[in-house]
Amino acid sequence: MSEGVPLDVVLIHVDRALNGMTATVRDLGDELVNAETGLPGGNTAYQIVRHCCGVLEFWGGRVLADRQITRDRPAEFTASGTVEDLVGLVEQQRAAFRVDLDGFDGGSTPRGPLEERNMDREEVRTQGGVLLHVYEELAQHRGHLDITADIVRSLQ
Repeated sequence: MSEGVPLDVVLIHVDRALNGMTATVRDLGDELVNAETGLPGGNTAYQIVRHCCGVLEFWGGRVLADRQITRDRPAEFTASGTVEDLVGLVEQQRAAFRVDLDGFDGGSTPRGPLEERNMDREEVRTQGGVLLHVYEELAQHRGHLDITADIVRSLQ
């Protein structure tokens, strides 16, 4: 029996989620990527993908790699911009995330600190748990993005 899922296999799934997100925002274009859904508390497609970049930066950079980051989480949910800039940010974060995984050891504790609100979460007490959490967030928000895209297209 294997000790765990190889890192490169998990990264295939991370890449699929990111590739799907970038395909969706490219398809939406600059106008619809920033379009509101009309739902209370809803996010634009741009904001969802921007938040996923923040997830990669925080969980990969801060928690897994223990590097200093600058993240303004609330600003992720008010962000807007062009598809080109957003796709560029996704690619930048994807590359940084791979560097953050240098020396990855799934069974070891994360190298960086957890925020107070995450301290009691059993599922992020190992590097492997953190990596799975990153994938969980990307997969969840990929679906969220697809529904958001369907809604804003239907409003046109």
